[in-house]
Amino acid sequence: MLERSGVTVSLYLYETHLHTKEASACSHLSGAEQARIYKKAGYAGIIVTDHFFNGNTAIRKDLPWNDRIDLFCLGYENAKKEGDKIGLSVFFGLEVNFSGTEFLIYGLDKAWLKSHPDILSWSIEEHYNKVHEAGGYVVHAHPFRMRSYIKEVRLFPEYVDAVEIYNEGNRNIEFDKKAAEYAKKHKLPAFAGTDSHGIEIERYGMGFDKPMNTIVEFLDHVKSGDYKIVANI
Repeated sequence: MLERSGVTVSLYLYETHLHTKEASACSHLSGAEQARIYKKAGYAGIIVTDHFFNGNTAIRKDLPWNDRIDLFCLGYENAKKEGDKIGLSVFFGLEVNFSGTEFLIYGLDKAWLKSHPDILSWSIEEHYNKVHEAGGYVVHAHPFRMRSYIKEVRLFPEYVDAVEIYNEGNRNIEFDKKAAEYAKKHKLPAFAGTDSHGIEIERYGMGFDKPMNTIVEFLDHVKSGDYKIVANI
């Protein structure tokens, strides 16, 4: 349940965009630490979306592919182990980077990543098609964010399933407004997340009227529009 402005709201809140220090070079907290923080903050679950090897990864490039994938998944696995102990649902995801344009990927797993060692050579179109073939889901993360590592805004409405319209890490409401307009124009579902790297979190995420037991169930509810955006704006 959520407490907002002194009113109890009957929603189960899920974080959709979160990084751990096991796999993301920019994160300050381990998967287990993140799980405890989100449980304390009243979330029902989190999706760990660490930076993949074409982004701000903490994983060495000179290791064998399977070893790299094992290390990449540690943040999620540590969060899941802790979540199972404390009653927090933990789902797997990742954030991929194409020259500053980033996408959140849901619905895949470690075995799929291990079986695709050529993934880093794919174009955005190839990546989208192969993720879809595996039953995955693609969300354009913070599409209008401007940073030193983002040289230009690039939009690919035909190669995404949804748009992140609220990202607490943007620290700029104009980026969010533009993303919301973009999602509405192309009739794409809206996502919200904190983009947590271990700093104190605000309550951003996706709210449901019942607990989500799997990432498939989470995505099914998103596809049917059976959710609410939660954002402290």
